Parts: sequence; C-alpha cells; structure tokens
Amino acid sequence: MSNPIVERSLDEIRFWSRIMKEHALFLSLGFTYEQTQLIAEAKQFITLFERIEEKLARFNVNSDLQRVKSFNNEVYQAAVAIWGYKRKVLGLTLRCEIRSNNYPLLVDHISREAAYFANRLRDLNEGKLAPEPDTIIQENLFFLRIMADHAKFIGHLLDPSERKLVDQARDFSHDFDQLVFQAIDLDSMRPQSETVPLMDQFLDQNRVSVVSLRDFKKTARELIEACRIKSNIHPLLADHTFREAERFLEIIDLFDSHLSGGR
Repeated sequence: MSNPIVERSLDEIRFWSRIMKEHALFLSLGFTYEQTQLIAEAKQFITLFERIEEKLARFNVNSDLQRVKSFNNEVYQAAVAIWGYKRKVLGLTLRCEIRSNNYPLLVDHISREAAYFANRLRDLNEGKLAPEPDTIIQENLFFLRIMADHAKFIGHLLDPSERKLVDQARDFSHDFDQLVFQAIDLDSMRPQSETVPLMDQFLDQNRVSVVSLRDFKKTARELIEACRIKSNIHPLLADHTFREAERFLEIIDLFDSHLSGGR
C-alpha cells in the first residue's frame, strides 16, 4: 500500500517542478538582449528542473519513503535556489539597476510560488499531511492572491484594442482582490469552535470564482493558440495560468474532503 507522504510528495514535485522550469523560461524571454548573465542563470534553472523531472520518472507511489524524503530535500534546495534568483531579479528591478519586460509584481509572484513549493516539501518531510483550519485559510489566501495576480497580468498583456477581454480581466482582478480581503478578515475573526460552517462557505465561494476564472483562462488559451486575439501572452504562459487555476480547484476539493471527514 502506498504511503500518503510519498504520493503527495511526488504529486507536488510533478506539478511545481514544471512550473519552476517555466518561470525560468518566462524570465529569460523577458530580459533584454544585453542581460546575458541573467539569461544564462535562467537557462541553468531550466536545465536543473528538467533533471529533476527526469529523476522523478524513476519514482512511483510505492517508492521507499526515505528515498522520497531524500529526493524532497534535493528538490527543496532547487526551489530555494530559484527563489533566491527571483528575489535577486526583483531587487535589481526595484532599484532600477536593470530594465526588462518582467513586471516587478510578476517576479514577486513567481518567487512566492517558489517559497510555497519549498515549504510544502519541508512540511511533507516533517510528516505534515492533513491540513488544519489555519492552514486552509492561509493556503487559500495564497492561491487567491495568485489568481488575482493572473487576472492583472492577463489584462496588462492583452492588446489595448481587446477591450472586452481587458474589461473581463479587470473584473476578475477586482473579484479576487475582494476574496483576498475576505480571507484576511476570516483569518482574523474565525471563532475556533465554529470552523466548519465558516470554512464550508469560504471554500464554496472560492470554488465558484475559481471555476469562472479557470474557464476564462481556458478560452483565452484557446484563442491565443489559434491566433484569434491580439496580445503579448506566450501560449505556454496562457496554459501555465490555466493549470494553476486547475491546481487551486484540486486543493479546494482536498480541503473540502478533509473538513467533511472531520465532521
């Protein structure tokens, strides 16, 4: 029988290693031609996470727990390293030491995802699998902010002539900003003895909004791939944001299942 820590570890690495590799690609495409050192570093991270994906193929849900924990440690170091690189790029950008096509918020956004990935691996190696109510709120807050950022990026990368899509992206940005504030309020006021009804409502509201944004991203991805809308959005970036919305929905279902089991 498979170990749940093994199963979850491999799932996290499978999803987030691909995300990290794509982050490095997007950063490299956003640098200007003279920023050769930063481009070279980004390419090194692409290679690093490709190797991790190759190693991942040697594991399965029945793999030895200690072997998987050792792999988690290896991937953790890679996640911390790319987090450091992203924060370095952000610092250079905010100090105006470099000019690139990578928005500061985008660089901050992808560094938050690297930190999340590293923390998940650390928690799994410490045996932390089942979420607590505090964890549910904080993890949803993390993903709600990610979704709000995505809407902002889409709106800014669409051609201004795509007025209807720009308006839709702006509306999604506003909606998710409100959900972020709602999550912060819930985290502050949540009575310990009444977590389940509040959490049920919280997760249901998030699910409805994420499904709408996921469908918007799916449509945008298909239009971009078919060259039917004008934008600076790379087709892989459109697919990337769609996959992250799908991931959030999986996590909402995971938390919902955990709460149901605790009733």
